Amino acid sequence: MINLTIPKKKRIYIPQNLEMKWDNLEPILNELLARPIDNVNDLEQWLKDKSELEAALEEDFAWRYIKMSCDTGNETLVKDFQYFATEIEPKISPIANQLNQKFNDSPFIDELDHDKYFVYIRAIRKALEIYREENVELLTKLQVTQQKYQAITGAMSVMINDKEYTLEQAANFVKDTDRSVRQQAWETIQQRRLVNKDELNILFDELIAMRHQVAVNAGFENYRDYMFQALGRFDYTPQDCYHFHEAIEKQIVPILKEQAEKRAELLGIDELKPWDMEVSPTGKPALKPFKNGKELIDKSIDCFNAINPKLGQMLSIMKANNLFDVESRKGKAPGGYNYPLAETGAPFIFMNSANSLRDLTTMVHEGGHAIHTFLTANLELNDFKHCPSEVAELASMSMELISMDNWNIYFDNEEDLIRAKKEQLADVLKTLPWVAVIDQFQHWIYTNSGHNAADREEAFKQIYTRFGSGFASWDGLEQEFGNIWQKQLHLFEVPFYYIEYAIAQLGAIAIWKNYKENPELALEQYLAALSLGYTKPINEIYETAGIKFDFSLNYIEELASFVKDELHKLG
Repeated sequence: MINLTIPKKKRIYIPQNLEMKWDNLEPILNELLARPIDNVNDLEQWLKDKSELEAALEEDFAWRYIKMSCDTGNETLVKDFQYFATEIEPKISPIANQLNQKFNDSPFIDELDHDKYFVYIRAIRKALEIYREENVELLTKLQVTQQKYQAITGAMSVMINDKEYTLEQAANFVKDTDRSVRQQAWETIQQRRLVNKDELNILFDELIAMRHQVAVNAGFENYRDYMFQALGRFDYTPQDCYHFHEAIEKQIVPILKEQAEKRAELLGIDELKPWDMEVSPTGKPALKPFKNGKELIDKSIDCFNAINPKLGQMLSIMKANNLFDVESRKGKAPGGYNYPLAETGAPFIFMNSANSLRDLTTMVHEGGHAIHTFLTANLELNDFKHCPSEVAELASMSMELISMDNWNIYFDNEEDLIRAKKEQLADVLKTLPWVAVIDQFQHWIYTNSGHNAADREEAFKQIYTRFGSGFASWDGLEQEFGNIWQKQLHLFEVPFYYIEYAIAQLGAIAIWKNYKENPELALEQYLAALSLGYTKPINEIYETAGIKFDFSLNYIEELASFVKDELHKLG
């Protein structure tokens, strides 16, 4: 019988039942500030105590965010989140900076194990470099303001056939084999988005203005350059991103254009429209890999068990402890995420399932993140678990591909299974140009200060056109075309977080290639890489996974060719 309990980590430094109020936190922070550090052992103990407090704070914040995103219309939950964001974080921020300074100034820092602490020390010094007290209030305001996106989009629903659907649920109609049904559904969804177009543009303008000010305060010309430093992008530059975009344009866009032409031919239509891109070109109804949220969770546990019983056990622990909310419903924030619970050592998976293939891939994607959370749970410092997204998304995107060998758990017949794999591989390639669009769009937004909503829309259209515009004709749909970007939560809530998906997608293809050749070794390397957390630079973590940290033209060509071959094998 497997043990499904999560052993609660015993606090050593802070009180077991510490209530997260400033009056309770201030004395602890002041003790850390004032504590004498007389040798390297004192310094390491101080780091562990500081880490324990940070983990407790992170988990408290996590639950506030999770509860709010599960029910965006609940004012109490919104206020609980805002309390932390406005009353606790701004007061902690200056003291956290002082604690970083205390650590950096310690004469014993050079006696720490260099290999163990190199990445951590580098991050602390970067944080000190860009910290400005005048940004504390601004960053708080930003955090509260950008949550308005969830409230606006979480309230969106449409009527189809006299029944109310969330936008995620309504998207299933865009996969219907009847072209008029999918056109009507697509237009209904887009028209609903356009209702809030101006409101979201005003919100975005506010966010851009605040973000620009944060950058200027920190001594940067623009927010893009500030964020490259704030995200700790030590391994590549904005120029590298532009080269990456070009490589995707040259190597991936032609493949997808070719696939789109084949799709039109199979569907028997002269010109693909946006509502033709999700329907199966086989002319068969959309795949239904599960019936409801419970079945999705249970089948995913079986799938992970088949890869390795230890992985299945991790998801079983989450199920036993109610760490899933997977069904789509009105009032729930859009999207999906895996939120690590820093003290518990397990995560919470949130998504909006509408019983589609996309939901299967979302679950195994977030499941990959969940495995990562479990594998890093016992790392010595909380900061060791804070992986850059290039590593975090490697965990999730690799699992999408590794898990495919066991997708027979979701499908009753071979034909549906092959269809699912083909659709997934097509999506893998499709991800790359969309990431390039969103990333390049962000570069444009934050290096063109003073632009207005109309300029922004025009810039998006030009960028999207360069990368194939979704490989469909938008004639007569100019308004909808210019507004597509508003569906991307990352632009509003986590700026500059997106290029990582493309970098990690290449890494995931490389891991999967290794897995096809030697499953045991590839899985071992993948799990070993994830277990490192962020105790090594990105390139070393990729090397541990048995792959290269590389997004050059030649590497993209090699991996794209491999995916094409695998697609060809499926028929």
